Amino acid sequence: MAGIYIHIPFCKQACYYCDFHFSTSLAYKPQLFDALMKELALQKDYLSGETIETIYFGGGTPSLLSSEEINSIIDAITSIHSVASGAEITLEANPDDLTPEKIKSLRQKPVNRFSIGIQSFFDDDLAWMNRAHRSGEADSSVKRAQDAGFENITADLIYGYPLLTGQKWKTNLEKIFALEIPHVSAYSMTVEPRTALASFIKQKKQPPMNEEQSAEQFLYLADAMQRQGFEHYEISNFCKPGHYSRHNTNYWKGIKYLGIGPSAHSYDGETRQWNIANNAKYISSINDKKIPAEKEILTEADRLNEYIMTSLRTMWGLDLDKLNSIAAGASEPLLRSAASFSERAWLRQEENKIYLTQTGKLYADHIALELFF
Repeated sequence: MAGIYIHIPFCKQACYYCDFHFSTSLAYKPQLFDALMKELALQKDYLSGETIETIYFGGGTPSLLSSEEINSIIDAITSIHSVASGAEITLEANPDDLTPEKIKSLRQKPVNRFSIGIQSFFDDDLAWMNRAHRSGEADSSVKRAQDAGFENITADLIYGYPLLTGQKWKTNLEKIFALEIPHVSAYSMTVEPRTALASFIKQKKQPPMNEEQSAEQFLYLADAMQRQGFEHYEISNFCKPGHYSRHNTNYWKGIKYLGIGPSAHSYDGETRQWNIANNAKYISSINDKKIPAEKEILTEADRLNEYIMTSLRTMWGLDLDKLNSIAAGASEPLLRSAASFSERAWLRQEENKIYLTQTGKLYADHIALELFF
C-alpha cells in the first residue's frame, strides 16, 4: 500500500504565519494543472506498482480547484495506478470555498474526506492571521458538508498565539465538540522564517509567541479531547476511534508515498526527493519531460533518526525490535540516551516499546534530537 499527495500551490490570500509553497496569483493555474497531469505520467513507476490506499490534495488551497479538475486528477491516478477499493481521498478546504454548490458537486465525485482549515471561531483571531474566511463560514461549512452526507471530516485549529485567551481556546474546542467532528488537528503557532508574522515580530509590531501559554493550551487540549472520547494518536492529531487520517498515519509509519506538484516530497523507503518550489520552473521542467526534483539517498543513520522522530510522536510508540531491524543493536545506545528522560517522566517503556508521556509530548522534538544517531 502507498499514498499519493497532490500539491495545489494557490491561495486567495497569504496567511501571515504560513511558510508552505503557494502563490496568490492564479496566472499559472491552467498550465500548472496540465503539468500535474503530466508529472503523474512521468512518475508512474516511482511506487513500483504498489496499490494506492490514500490520495491527499494539499496546498495551498486545493478547494480552489473545480470539482471537474479534482475528478480529472483522480481519474488520471486510477488510470496509472491500482487504487484500493475504499481508498481515503482527502481534500483540504477553506470554509469559504465549501459553498452549497461546491459541496453538492464534490458529493458526486470520489472525494470522501474533507480537511477544513477552521483555525479559530473568532473573527478577530482570523483577521489577525489574515485568513480568508470568517467564523460563521467555518460553522456553516461543516454543517453543509455533514448535511450532504460527508461524515469523514477533520478540522484544523491553532493555539498558542497572543489573542487566544484560555476562555477563547475553551470556546473553540466546545464548538468543535458541538459540531461532532470526528477528527481534529491542532497546532501550536510557530514563527517560521520569511513569513509575515516573523517580520511583524522582528519589527515589534507583534509580540513573540509565549511558550508557557502554548504548553498550557496544549495540555488543556489533550485533557479536553480525552474527556470527549478522542484518541490522542499523534502529538497534533486527535480522533474518535477508527477515524485516523490514514494518509498522515502512513507518513508516520514509514509507508511509501509519491508527491506531485511544486515543492511536493516523495519517499520510496530508500530515498527521499522533493520538487522545486517554483511554479514557473516546475511547469517548464515538466513540459521538458524532466522531474524538477532533488534526491537524497537515506543512510542507515537517516533511517534510524526518521523512525525515532516519527514513531515517538504517535500513540503506537517506538518499537525497539523495529529499530534493531534497521540497524542491529541500535536499541542499546538509544536506551542509554533515553534513561535521563525516563527519570524525568518524559518517557515510559512498556516491554519493547517506548512512549512519550503527556509531559514528554511538550518536549518531543528535543527528546528525539537527543536520541538521534
